[in-house]
Amino acid sequence: MNSVVCIAQVPDTETRIKIGGDGRHIDETGVKYIVSPYDEYALEAAIRLKEKEGGDVTVLGFGPDRVQQALRESLARGATKALHVKGEAGDADSLGIAKVLAAAIKNLPHDLVFFGKQGVGTDNSLVGPMVAELLGYPQINVVTHLDAAGGKVTAHREIEGAEEIIEAATPAVITAQKGLNEPRYASLKGIMAAKKIAIDTKSIADLGLAESDILNQRVTVVSLELPPEKSGGRKIDGSDPQAAAKEIVRYIKEEAKAL
Repeated sequence: MNSVVCIAQVPDTETRIKIGGDGRHIDETGVKYIVSPYDEYALEAAIRLKEKEGGDVTVLGFGPDRVQQALRESLARGATKALHVKGEAGDADSLGIAKVLAAAIKNLPHDLVFFGKQGVGTDNSLVGPMVAELLGYPQINVVTHLDAAGGKVTAHREIEGAEEIIEAATPAVITAQKGLNEPRYASLKGIMAAKKIAIDTKSIADLGLAESDILNQRVTVVSLELPPEKSGGRKIDGSDPQAAAKEIVRYIKEEAKAL
């Protein structure tokens, strides 16, 4: 069972984000980048399938040089191969990124292609489904339980008030939800072994794509703005519960304008 896991590198969720000078990108000065948390569930699912069924787990990342750090970390956790497609992913929209990943996946042995259900940098949940469409593969999204063997995959996904069970033939695209598994940490043995694995590197041109294919955006970021600073809280005297309740209702209606 060969798997490809597409890894997105995103700012650490504890990073204090600043807007860059152009107003359209973040200022990357001092920003720590991590593997997108949902991609960790995707990686763990692929590694467990490898341990059960055999085969390889190839991690695939598109972006600048720093992406190799995320790929190396994934190798330390148990992936067996890595491919870095170099380019400025921040200048491409979701469709542009999907085109790059789909072109790379075509040249890699695979039965399943894994993504996290969304990258926490943009939270748009588009790239995985777009890759499935470009490749012509069935897709099962927001998966919380997975079994795969004999050219077939069975996946569970939560829907409102119920659980949906879907079967599909491989190759297929899976997007992972929290709860699918508990991602492992890299062991010292894994870290040392990962240092010996060469990361294959390709350019967009190596995949038969032109820069215009990636940057011909349908979605363009016009500007970025930080949310407004939160105002201080307000204390209401609770010694008289009835009076406090009336004051809360008054505040909600007249000042907060929530009713």
